Amino acid sequence: MTTIASTTKTLPYRKQGEIDYDSLDFDPNEPVRKPDAMEQNPALMKLHALLHAHLTDFGKRPDIFLDVNTIICYDPANLNIRVSPDIYIATGVEAAAIRPRKIYLPWEVGKPPDWVIEIASSSTGRADTGRKRGIYAEIGVPEYWRFDPTGGDYHGAEMAGERLVNGEYRPIELTNEPDGVLKGYSDVLGLSLCWDDGDPLLYDPVTDLYLEDWQDERAARQVAEEGWQDERAARQAAEEGWQDERAARQAAEAARQAAEAEVRRLREQLRRQGP
Repeated sequence: MTTIASTTKTLPYRKQGEIDYDSLDFDPNEPVRKPDAMEQNPALMKLHALLHAHLTDFGKRPDIFLDVNTIICYDPANLNIRVSPDIYIATGVEAAAIRPRKIYLPWEVGKPPDWVIEIASSSTGRADTGRKRGIYAEIGVPEYWRFDPTGGDYHGAEMAGERLVNGEYRPIELTNEPDGVLKGYSDVLGLSLCWDDGDPLLYDPVTDLYLEDWQDERAARQVAEEGWQDERAARQAAEEGWQDERAARQAAEAARQAAEAEVRRLREQLRRQGP
């Protein structure tokens, strides 16, 4: 399975003709709006920010496509047959080539998304555990996750992860940690997704640390950048000090040599004058 860390080869985007957007019964330029978005948004926005910061390096990874509430069409014969995940990720793809198409077309991208998550709400909970689950298995999404901030009112569980095996989803093991956090490891992300009293977290088992949100991450990078700049300024100051010291030594040496030359001149003058 392709993971974020192991992505080394990018699939070429194979555009297959123009899209007749007028024939669509939806507007791809408009985000999918849900009646109870306020229930979903706190968890959705935080998780997206974590993924954006740590997996795409703030959008600098050209081989990772991350998006929210946009359309995946999965029938080449009818683009109105579609699904809209809350958050989805595709690795090893030409991210810049996908966005101008306005919809995700697996046959052009070269693959379905690798990772999908649905955040529960009163209007979406049943579809997340039923219809959407079947669609994601049908189109071949390797990992499908569900996150219920309420603790299970809409999904029946706080969190669930499933891995596609022979066309069927099999549950990913979840653990209740001593700190009270529910964790499940994602092979695609190379991280553990966590449910912490309704709050989504990402945990790196290699560093044994929870990842910071994008604001903390950016602030940490800024502090590191400022520290590097301070170090560079200190090195420049030291270099300038060394150059000043070398110039002073050269001036002292020149003065010494001038003094010695003057002494030799005076001695020669005295010698010529005699006793």
